[in-house]
Amino acid sequence: MEREGRASWMKYGPVVSLFVVILSFWFRSPQNEVLDDRLDTVLSSLLRAEGKVGVNNVARPKVAVGFGGCVDLIVDGVSLLNKIGLAHTDQPLHHDLIENEVQLAQSFAYFFAPGAAAERFVLNDTFFSELVEASRDLPGNRWAIGGNAPVMAGRMATEGCDLLLGGSFSPEFTDVLSEHIAVAGNIVEEPDIHLILEYPSGASWGQYTSRRANRYIIHSDDHNPYLDSMAAFADKLKGFDPDLLVVGGLQMMDNFPFQSGEQEGIMEELFHYVIPHADSLGMNEQELPNLLSLLKGSNITVLSDPNPRVATVLDQMREVYRIVNLRSKEHSDTSSAKAKPLTRLHVHTLAFQAMIVTHGSKWKNTMSATAKASLTANRHVCGSDDIDPSKARLIMDDSFSVSQREGSVRIPLQESRPVSCWDEDDYEICVAPVLVCTEVYQTAGGGDNISAAGLVLQI
Repeated sequence: MEREGRASWMKYGPVVSLFVVILSFWFRSPQNEVLDDRLDTVLSSLLRAEGKVGVNNVARPKVAVGFGGCVDLIVDGVSLLNKIGLAHTDQPLHHDLIENEVQLAQSFAYFFAPGAAAERFVLNDTFFSELVEASRDLPGNRWAIGGNAPVMAGRMATEGCDLLLGGSFSPEFTDVLSEHIAVAGNIVEEPDIHLILEYPSGASWGQYTSRRANRYIIHSDDHNPYLDSMAAFADKLKGFDPDLLVVGGLQMMDNFPFQSGEQEGIMEELFHYVIPHADSLGMNEQELPNLLSLLKGSNITVLSDPNPRVATVLDQMREVYRIVNLRSKEHSDTSSAKAKPLTRLHVHTLAFQAMIVTHGSKWKNTMSATAKASLTANRHVCGSDDIDPSKARLIMDDSFSVSQREGSVRIPLQESRPVSCWDEDDYEICVAPVLVCTEVYQTAGGGDNISAAGLVLQI
């Protein structure tokens, strides 16, 4: 009887399978069809906007990027914490530094539940080494080039630029860089390691459930805090003659991430020595309110809204743009060193991209650049250059207000023209929805990839 049953299934199984497939199409929800069609239209429209301009492959743009870098060891965060037997905590707390298991549990829980990106320095070298060793044989782990500058350089090289990268790396590190990346810096035997604890949306650890996919990064750097590649980078910069100079990784000098708890002392130094000479600033939804708070002389917020509304972000961007340019003018009036006005501001969030670009500035193709930044968010997080609408969703509102001010205009999201651009004062604003990846491959490095891709079409 058993053989006869198997024979019957072998005979009729394919027919039954085909029947099930037909039924699935027959009973497919009309609402799902509408959503699928909408995603397809938004994707094709974003691709069309991105493709309106391209990089000059005959005379590749030249970009210099500094500083530092590391090797990322990427693991599933919850799996690692379970492996080392880290006890769950009922006290989520913010810690500037991590010295022991209790502080790690409290800090991880603090950022894990809202799904906010965070990075912390581990003061205890032995504890950090134990975490790295525990991660080495964790199933699914992988190694990758890390650090703001190398990740941005890698993306820009992929997009058609030639790069000068400032950093001190091991020979093994430089061997895997693109042929379009030249390195200026010292050789080190052992690169700094950053341990990336990734987690998907809906992941659980103890009593906590993550609201969105993100990462918690820990490190115990030896090289990055000193920026010892700066002299070599400056020497090669003269002969390289770049079209664009990108500076990142300065937060590593104080071992604290700007996005969630930067010490205010170093930020004041950046305000005085760096920002007055910057044409453009790029940041995420955590960094934007922190920057604005510091510009206003207020305390930073360790944990900001990980899913802000468009109107909130745009108002914060306008205020940053206004204050920075006011300071720039005052700096120029009172100092012999001429300060540059801020002419470009790019903020990337999970749901959307937003750019402010000054009229008449050298930055071009703002609409296409905003579209490219949006598409790059999906490409990086999903781990594929080809975007699959079945692995994406839109979480941006169907319409958004351009400001929180009463009576502000609302702009609908048009599937056939998803990038909305308009003029205000002396600048243009562009906003584009993100096709949020639902099958996450990696969140770490997302901001660097997005920022770099957004810049490529504007130089």
